[in-house]
Amino acid sequence: MLNRIYRLIEARTIEPVERYAAIDADTVVVRPTHLSICNADQRYYQGKRSARVMAKKLPMALIHEGVGEVVFDAAGAYAPGTRVVMLPNNPVEEDEFIAENYLRTSKFAGSGYDGFMQELCILPSRRVLPLPEGIDIHVAAFTELVSVAVHAVTRFEGIAHGRRENIGIWGDGNLGFIVSLILHVTHPDARLHVIGRNSYKLADFTFAHRTYLSSGIPEGLLVDHAFECCGGEGSTSAIDQIIDHIRPEGTVSLMGVSEYPVPINTRMVLEKGLRMFGSSRSGRVDFERTLQLHREHPEMAQYLSALVGSVIPVSSVKDIATAFDADVRKQMGKTIMEWNM
Repeated sequence: MLNRIYRLIEARTIEPVERYAAIDADTVVVRPTHLSICNADQRYYQGKRSARVMAKKLPMALIHEGVGEVVFDAAGAYAPGTRVVMLPNNPVEEDEFIAENYLRTSKFAGSGYDGFMQELCILPSRRVLPLPEGIDIHVAAFTELVSVAVHAVTRFEGIAHGRRENIGIWGDGNLGFIVSLILHVTHPDARLHVIGRNSYKLADFTFAHRTYLSSGIPEGLLVDHAFECCGGEGSTSAIDQIIDHIRPEGTVSLMGVSEYPVPINTRMVLEKGLRMFGSSRSGRVDFERTLQLHREHPEMAQYLSALVGSVIPVSSVKDIATAFDADVRKQMGKTIMEWNM
């Protein structure tokens, strides 16, 4: 079938192209309805990646967070009109020890392979999951980001020791909010301590035990485990503070993305016997757990609705630029494109 794809060909330049897509017995055709802009999309759109990376990745359609409606399912499992979340990671092999999102052969939408900025997304059935009934569609649009947090928490559950009375979360942005929320619903007995730089952002963490400005952490604060959700320039100071405030043999989950190497006080990592692990992206099992958590804890969507920032109707290439420009100016939350292309 013929499909129109909206590809980034150079910084801030989107070009529609038409391509033929084959349909087989395992194909699900989805019409995207709501797409969420991620910081990774912005780095490509604004040309903030290196010239080498831009030359290697482009042209490609952006966006890896999105939902849509089924148009056609070759196997008949989904009726037309069924609302689904689209999974960006497309593994081409299985490994006994390595998860699909860490396999170097996996193809990830919007990172060297076309993302969801398309008229229709032609996907294998394993890359589609039905949304819970009644979920806020704008919240559902960034299910992928929530699944990343779920993935990190799931890994934490398998790595960290069993004393989980006090957990620290460094970062008051979208990722820190979501990780804290997932910990709140999956570990309700844990006291969550959130550390950030902005009091107005910390005010939204109503489910946390305590919040602190990073410039005023009490000397006596000690956590059993910690999550670093800052990234960028904030990673260095966040990791330093975590090492200072974590108990011996605690586990540190690194989630913030930085374009540059981050120094770590390895002397104290060794002295305290800390475990540090990184988490990135997610796989189908993480999406499945995320959707199940939504079904079991409908209040999750209510909390996540606080992250819905701008909702921008998109029916032209000019509207795409408007959405990305609005997203750059935001201080908090997610920019959602109501996709009408």
